[in-house]
Amino acid sequence: MLAPEIRETLLGRAVIKQMFVISKLGPVCGSQVQEGKIVRGAKVRVRRGNTIAHEGTITSLRRFKDDVREVLTGLECGIGVDIKDTQPGDVLEVYQTEEVARTL
Repeated sequence: MLAPEIRETLLGRAVIKQMFVISKLGPVCGSQVQEGKIVRGAKVRVRRGNTIAHEGTITSLRRFKDDVREVLTGLECGIGVDIKDTQPGDVLEVYQTEEVARTL
């Protein structure tokens, strides 16, 4: 009867180094993973300084010319996001949400 509790789990952070526009995919962020891992299909939050600029999802993830499922700490990758207003220097926080049943 109780509504489930929604919990966020931070998966990783990446810093945008450069922006690219690809005709089929749209904007792609050339990024370096600072901590954790980046997972395709996860939710992403764009931080500019201490404020949250936008939220969206990761639509594509590439390492060199290969489509990959995840990219680990210290590696560079291309992250396709459904957010138009991203700039070099922004931080991408990748997270996932899960519903946890409440108990009395």
